[in-house]
Amino acid sequence: MSVEEEIKKLEEEIKNTPYNKATEHHIGKLKAKLARLREEVKRSKSPKGHGFFVKKSGDASVAIIGPPSVGKSTLLNALTNAESRIGEYDFTTTQIIPGIMEYEGCNIQLLDLPGIIYGASQGRGRGREIIAMARMVDLILIMIDVFSIGEVERIRKELWDAGIRINRRKPDVIIRKKDRGGINIEFAKKCRLSYETAKTISLEYMSNADIVIRDDIDIEEFIDAILGNRVYLPAFLVVNKIDVKDVNFSSDMDTVFISAKNGYNIEDLKKKIFEKLELIRVYMKPEGKKIEDKPMVLKKKATIKDVCKKLHRDFVKNFRYAIIEGPSASFPKQRVGLNHEVKDGDVITIVTH
Repeated sequence: MSVEEEIKKLEEEIKNTPYNKATEHHIGKLKAKLARLREEVKRSKSPKGHGFFVKKSGDASVAIIGPPSVGKSTLLNALTNAESRIGEYDFTTTQIIPGIMEYEGCNIQLLDLPGIIYGASQGRGRGREIIAMARMVDLILIMIDVFSIGEVERIRKELWDAGIRINRRKPDVIIRKKDRGGINIEFAKKCRLSYETAKTISLEYMSNADIVIRDDIDIEEFIDAILGNRVYLPAFLVVNKIDVKDVNFSSDMDTVFISAKNGYNIEDLKKKIFEKLELIRVYMKPEGKKIEDKPMVLKKKATIKDVCKKLHRDFVKNFRYAIIEGPSASFPKQRVGLNHEVKDGDVITIVTH
C-alpha cells in the first residue's frame, strides 16, 4: 500500500468513527499517524530549485491570499504604490508582487500572491511555494469577492493543511526529549486530552520524552505541538466587488466589505490591517538631543530590551537605564530597566555606559 493510499484509508476511518470518550484514544492514534504520513509526503514533494521569494521589508508584512480573479492586484494598487498587473481573467498574477502601504507612520509590506487553487497545500498550481511565502508574514488577508463566497472554507482548509493556524494561540506544551525513560506526561491544568490518548499520540513520534501540557488542548493541538512546525497568524476576510452585487454573508472571522475598484471602504481596511498587526510607535530621544521625527515601530508588548536590539546589539550590552515619557511611564522622566513594557507614543532615551 502506498503512502497516499494509507492516508486515504486513515481519513476514511477517522470520518466514519464517531468521536466520544470511548473512541478518543483510537482516534488520537489515527490522527497522529495521519499527520506523520502527511509530513512525510510534504517532505518528499518539497519544491526543488527556485521558488517564490520576496525579501521582507517595512515594519510588518501582510499576504493577500485568495482564489484567482477576485481583485487582489486591484486592491494592492489601491493600498500601495505597487503596480500589479490587472485583468478580468484567472491567473493574471503569476509571481508575488510586493508593495508598501504607509499608514500612521508605519511602512507595511503587502504581498499580492498568485491565486490559490484547490490542492494548493499539496503542491497544485505552485501552491506549496505560495503558501511557503504566506508562512513568513505577520498577517493574512483572505480575499474573496461576492461571486466566490463559497471559497472561504476551502482556502481556510488549504492553509490548515499547510500548517498555518489562523486566529489561534500556540498551545503551551513543553517537550523535552531524552535518551531513555519512556514517555512521561504531566498536566498543569485540567485538559480535554486524556493521559492515555496523549501518550499514544506521543509514541507515534518519539520513544523517550518528558512532556508538560499547560493548556486545555485537544488532539489536533497536541499533534501540532509535537510536530512543532506550525505557524500561528492573525487573519481576517476581505470581500470585494460589493458595489456589483448585494451579498448576505457572515463569518466567525472579522470581515471587511470593499470595492477595490471604486475605493469603497479602503480606509477602513487600512485601519483594520494596522489594528490586527498590533503595532506600536515609540520615539527615540538621544541624550541631549531633540525627539526624532520618525518613530520606531515595534510589536505590542515590546520591551526596552527590544528597543535596544533594534538600535544595535551593543545597546543591550552597555545598557544602564532608559528614561521614559509617555503612556507607559508612571511619572515624567521615569527611569526603567530592560524588561519595562513600552506603549504606543512613548518617548525613550537610552543611557549606556
